[in-house]
Amino acid sequence: MAAKKKTARRKTATAAKKKTAKKKVARKKVAKKKTVARKTTAAKKKAVARKKAAAAKRKELDAKRRALIAKLREDLKASKEALREARAAAKEEIRMAQDAAKAEIANLKEQLGILAKREQALLKLGEKKAKAVAAAVERWEKKQVAAIMKKVGKKKRRRKATA
Repeated sequence: MAAKKKTARRKTATAAKKKTAKKKVARKKVAKKKTVARKTTAAKKKAVARKKAAAAKRKELDAKRRALIAKLREDLKASKEALREARAAAKEEIRMAQDAAKAEIANLKEQLGILAKREQALLKLGEKKAKAVAAAVERWEKKQVAAIMKKVGKKKRRRKATA
């Protein structure tokens, strides 16, 4: 059965080759003249009226579009101007804040310098007091030691007179 199918395929392939070998030549058709129906004057008037109406509508739409574009341009200019003003105000506000911050920093630095000087003076005063107390303690200790030594120290004996 498989053998029959192969032969059938071969026949169709050769038949297709034969058909392609023959080319058919198509006959040219003769162009016929078209008959143009003449328009009546009423139809012409309607067509002209339609064209005029369409042109008027286009003009109206163009005018509306131009007016809208002009309005949008004006709005855009106003928005840009408002934005410029807002930006300038913001810059001025930032500048004022920076100046205030600089003044505050200068004030704080000045106060810090004053406090540092006061601290140095207090430290010197503390050291002076500590030295004075230390000196007073040493003097007192010497007096006390001298007094104790005087009481405890060797007494000189008086020699008895021998006569």
